[in-house]
Amino acid sequence: MRFPNLENLTSLQFLVLRNCSIHDFIPNYIGKMEALSTLDLSFNKLTGKIPNNINDLTNLTYMFLTENCLSGKIPEWIVQNKFDYFDLSYNNFSETSTPNCQYNNINLASSLSSSANTTSTCLKRGLPCGGKPKYHSLFINCGGPEIEYDGNKYEADTNPGSISYFFASDDEKWAYSSTGVVYFRRYDNYYMAKNRYSLNITGPGFYQTARLSPLSLKYYGLCMINGNYNVKLHFAEIMLSHDQNFSSLGSRIFDVSIQSKQYLSDFNIMKEANGVGNGIVKEFNIDVTNNTLGIHLYYRQKGTSSVPDYGAFGPLISAISVTPNFKIPSERLSTGAIAGIVVGSCVFLILIVFILQKMGFLGGKDSKHKQLLDLKTSYFSLKQINDATNNFAPENKIGEGGFGPVYKGILSNGIAIAVKKLSSKSKQGNREFVNEIGMIFALQHPNLVKLYGCCVEGNQLLLIYEYMENNSLASALFGGQGQKMHLDWPTRMKICIGIARGLAYLHEESRLKIVHRDIKATNVLLDKDLNAKISDFGLAKLDEDENTHISTRIAGTMSVLYYIFSLYQISNLV
Repeated sequence: MRFPNLENLTSLQFLVLRNCSIHDFIPNYIGKMEALSTLDLSFNKLTGKIPNNINDLTNLTYMFLTENCLSGKIPEWIVQNKFDYFDLSYNNFSETSTPNCQYNNINLASSLSSSANTTSTCLKRGLPCGGKPKYHSLFINCGGPEIEYDGNKYEADTNPGSISYFFASDDEKWAYSSTGVVYFRRYDNYYMAKNRYSLNITGPGFYQTARLSPLSLKYYGLCMINGNYNVKLHFAEIMLSHDQNFSSLGSRIFDVSIQSKQYLSDFNIMKEANGVGNGIVKEFNIDVTNNTLGIHLYYRQKGTSSVPDYGAFGPLISAISVTPNFKIPSERLSTGAIAGIVVGSCVFLILIVFILQKMGFLGGKDSKHKQLLDLKTSYFSLKQINDATNNFAPENKIGEGGFGPVYKGILSNGIAIAVKKLSSKSKQGNREFVNEIGMIFALQHPNLVKLYGCCVEGNQLLLIYEYMENNSLASALFGGQGQKMHLDWPTRMKICIGIARGLAYLHEESRLKIVHRDIKATNVLLDKDLNAKISDFGLAKLDEDENTHISTRIAGTMSVLYYIFSLYQISNLV
């Protein structure tokens, strides 16, 4: 069906169209529903991009778009902690700006398409198996502590969970993704279940607890050896009572898919097990071909949803056990393989030492090299920078600062950069150079200049920044012909507010609490849209709680001290 026409319902607060078989785009008028606080379009076939005007909905706190076919790049505003809970899991986005799967209550599990960069997806990032899967069995006590049963140790699964959540075990052997909210009620402990009515449960201890979700619960077996497995799913209904009262009237009905194939439809634990508190096992033979096992339990709007008001709907599972139906490969290495590994490791080590010596990181060089090795920056070779700047050609020079000259460059991939080159006369030495790299790379804000990386070769110290099309504020205000710009008052106000926001972030919002100490028009750069970005942290100092190292001496440019005060006033207003 097409998306229903709700354009005139501008005062709507709750819009829930879950599992309605909608094959359409998300309409732009959703972003005009100013009173909207909850938007749930899960389990449809929505396509296209997320409308950007949804960002304008100041009252929106819950947004669930899980299990659709949305594509394109995930908007930047989604990961800026605007929403209380946001779920994009199980979609086909091409790119995400955050490497995390659960970030500020945002669930991105399996949100990227197979064509996207798999190193940034939830299930592939940083896994210990690398290119060699190693696990051939899996035992999880869902929602409960570690226990032993039938000679196997079932791992604990006691993470409290949340409305929108992704969790990976410490050894990243398994993970789970959960999404869903109990509308009009808030249960902080809804995602883990215990035997609530002292039911007489016989059998393994894992039937005393369970993990549940109002909408979707998916477990992953990670880094698994490809082959055929015996998968056992253990269930027991422990949220409903066995007597004839209000808590016994509910029914829990959900579907179960494994490796994207549905195996259980309209599954009712209580009916299948002949009553509450009775354990039941569903057993399947499953092929794993991509080193990842996916077990998905999801609610399809069947059964009870509000009576009783606790635990009467959504999938629930007590335990998972996975064992191989094939002979486990021997983990012992042959003598020849061991010898080959030893020889290869020695050759590799010698090669690494040689490269480090050629780059100047070994052999008594300045301490800056060791410091730079510890920084999480991107490294550029001098050849790359020479090619980008045409060997620092004079016509590519765009400025001169306390650090030395600044040149424009174009990388081989077409990205424009600004290269700040430390001159021999610069007052900023190696310590300030390392300080600037470390602090700038640790800070991320729309009103701070982004640092791409650095280059250290021989006596060259270079910083590589994003290129600002409109140079500095000083150039725009006081530059010569071809540089000076006519800035109307709204544009000037936008620039002032941008500077104020950058300073507010440095002074109050940043974890490092940076005091810039040299704000002036030449250190404020303008991008192509005349957005202000603060640059040059060479004189910045860390302002920690003790304040034992903060100098009371006035630093920076005297002519802008009143300007800074005015910016703070503007920052407080915005």
